[in-house]
Amino acid sequence: MIRQLIRSYVLLVAVAIFLFTVPVAFTLTAQLRGDTELSVRREATTMALLLGNGDRASCQALEEMAKAYADKTHDRVEVTATDECAADLPRPARDGDLARAMADGSTRVDWGSDFIWGRYLVVTVPASDGGRVVGAVRIVYSTSELTHRLWTIWGFRAGLAVAVLGVAALIGAVVARRLTRPLRQLNDMASKFSDGDLTARSPVTGPQETQTLARTLNQGAERLETLVASQRIFVADASHQLRTPLTALRLSLDNISDGVDDEFVREDVEQATAEVVRMSRLVNGLLVLARAEAKVSVAEPLPLTDIVAERLAVWRPAADERGVTIALRGSGVDDRPLVLASPGHLDQVLDNVLSNALEVSPDGGTITVRVESSADEVVLSVLDEGPGMSDAEKSRAFDRFWRGQGLTGRSGSGLGLAVVKQLVTDDGGSVTLRDAPDSGLCVRVALRAAQRTG
Repeated sequence: MIRQLIRSYVLLVAVAIFLFTVPVAFTLTAQLRGDTELSVRREATTMALLLGNGDRASCQALEEMAKAYADKTHDRVEVTATDECAADLPRPARDGDLARAMADGSTRVDWGSDFIWGRYLVVTVPASDGGRVVGAVRIVYSTSELTHRLWTIWGFRAGLAVAVLGVAALIGAVVARRLTRPLRQLNDMASKFSDGDLTARSPVTGPQETQTLARTLNQGAERLETLVASQRIFVADASHQLRTPLTALRLSLDNISDGVDDEFVREDVEQATAEVVRMSRLVNGLLVLARAEAKVSVAEPLPLTDIVAERLAVWRPAADERGVTIALRGSGVDDRPLVLASPGHLDQVLDNVLSNALEVSPDGGTITVRVESSADEVVLSVLDEGPGMSDAEKSRAFDRFWRGQGLTGRSGSGLGLAVVKQLVTDDGGSVTLRDAPDSGLCVRVALRAAQRTG
């Protein structure tokens, strides 16, 4: 917007300069041309009067005047006469202008070009004696000095125009930045909001319109902050209120299962326990999604390798029970890159992805976790050796409550990959599903790289 304002301001000044300077320059050019033509014609007319007198004194005066004019101006004075008057002066070439001047007694002016003028201005003035044309005086005037003065006129105005446009651009930049400062402040506020800083407010400055907009946005921000705070309270209360009875219900079912000998009742209790576990996962997933959608945290630099190592240590005992190996590889392991993520997000992302990978991995298989770093992003990949997914399944895998059947026969809540996508996207990253090189599925999580300080 600043560039557009500067361009508009400079264009306006350029149009004003053009409308004022160009006509003035053309007027000065026409005046210069007219003054020069008048001066040369006056000199030629004076000489023609002397030629028309025809007496010795006039002829001598003509020669002296012509030689003095030529010495002073370095122009040529040419004379043609029916007698021997001014015989020492050059004679003009016979051409159309000379013939017409001798025939009808009219003064002929030839600028040598239709565009401004040529190299020479040729003025031919007939000399009359008692109404009879007895000769003509021609002055061949060099326009080099005239051209130099013309370039001075246009060059000065062109230079002045460039200087004025430069000053206009400078003033336009200052004015544009001043006019757009309230908009930049509003944009800064919006950027902080998008990063999760709900306390950001915009100063109420600038024109009346931007002041009104700033007040409206600030009021909306306060309202939004209140609503998000209410949602945080709700999430915390729901987390406590829902998890507590589910935990108590599971403990009760475990106690019932321990005290029942009937095989059919035990199966029913185990099935009810499995449903309670699935409901707990579903509640946890919904609470994570609610917290992520509320964007209650701000991304900050976090050590990805340390977080990955910590979560792998948690999941290795479960993997060892089934003989599944979890391997950590990649160039980023040694680089120990920092990524921009909200605290706790990466832990939940890894837990969901590793849980799915472990569920579909065959006994004795391998789960490979790779960390690759570059200047702009860090890629975390989790590869399993399970059955993988078809293209149709990949297109639906991030939908909420869509569940794929794992190799072990257990099914999840349908929120795992939806939670992963929500958390990664909120932190400015991306997540995609690909086929593993040999078999299975590759979950590729691309995160923003953070610069190390100090």
